[in-house]
Amino acid sequence: MPHRFSFPTTIHFGAGVRSMIADNLKAAGVSRPLVVTDKGIAALPLLGEITGALENAGLAAQVFSGIWGNPVKSQVEAGVAAFRAHKADGIAGLGGGAALVVAKAIALLATHPGDLFDYEDDKPGARPIDKDVPYWVAVPTTAGTGSEVGRSSVVSDDVTHIKKIIFSPKLLAKAVFADPELTVGLPPAMTAASGMDALTHCVEAFLAKDYHPICDGIALEGLRLAAENLVTAFEKPNDLEARGAMLMASMMGAIAFQKGLGLTHSCAHALGTVADMHHGLANGVMIDHALAFNAEVSADRFRRMAQTVGLADPGAKSFLAWLADLKKKVGIPARLRDAKIEQAQLDELVEVATADGCHPNNPKPVTKADFAAIFRAAY
Repeated sequence: MPHRFSFPTTIHFGAGVRSMIADNLKAAGVSRPLVVTDKGIAALPLLGEITGALENAGLAAQVFSGIWGNPVKSQVEAGVAAFRAHKADGIAGLGGGAALVVAKAIALLATHPGDLFDYEDDKPGARPIDKDVPYWVAVPTTAGTGSEVGRSSVVSDDVTHIKKIIFSPKLLAKAVFADPELTVGLPPAMTAASGMDALTHCVEAFLAKDYHPICDGIALEGLRLAAENLVTAFEKPNDLEARGAMLMASMMGAIAFQKGLGLTHSCAHALGTVADMHHGLANGVMIDHALAFNAEVSADRFRRMAQTVGLADPGAKSFLAWLADLKKKVGIPARLRDAKIEQAQLDELVEVATADGCHPNNPKPVTKADFAAIFRAAY
């Protein structure tokens, strides 16, 4: 049976690589970049450092910072308007997953007509993403989503909060500047949530049923890096080695999950839709509860993951216990009720999770009744 594999973009990794952004944009012929970032970054000296370096290099940079929370379509539309008003010819996405997701979507609509959701992946009659998008680079400031190396943009409807996936290799950043120094200022809670996101990507990619041994290898090494460094990054925010390891684990998780994800992500997407919970936090809350569903059908893979994180008695039971202990160490709520989810929300969570597109790649089929049992157990 034939299989097709492809891997992503050029990555500049290491402390200080942000100093290379301006030269990269100039070499690509960009003269009027739009810096796409979020409200949090806009309030920090970092933004001035980045835009100052661009301007000192002779680039006419403009900032769009109208991004906050989980990205929604109206933010993308405002960004497209800013791109056109500036007569921009390139984009520098600076921030966490939300900023980078919106940067990709702005790049798409800069050269493609119509509504963003016209390009929803697998939508019947969806418009093709068949034109080149403006040159854009990704500069991550968190270590979780790995959006900087991803080829999809996940944006919610403003009214329904339902997430829509826009997917195309054309959306890949042309270059990534992964500078661990930019993650040093992350607050502990965000370090924990984004770190659990990266770890979940690695675990679910490794468990996903599709055949992709290249991604399996990347997922296991990403898991090892996250397991060995998340607690240190949480407890010692200025530890640059741990920060760098988590940034690498984040990118490795996102590269690995082109193989697929699973039911933990369907649960997390439901929590984002119903309760507007941060995606990494949602993954962290649900991972041990959801993955218990896979223990019987993926015994060998749980054993290998347990070996990767250094457990003396490797297996599904010990790995799930290790996950629960890791959550405790970095302050991730053990259960949904601890994360302020109401019992009355469970039925809606089940509906959204069942309709989600991630769990078909789960190693064991998941029914609506299964999701109901998982959410009740997690509550």
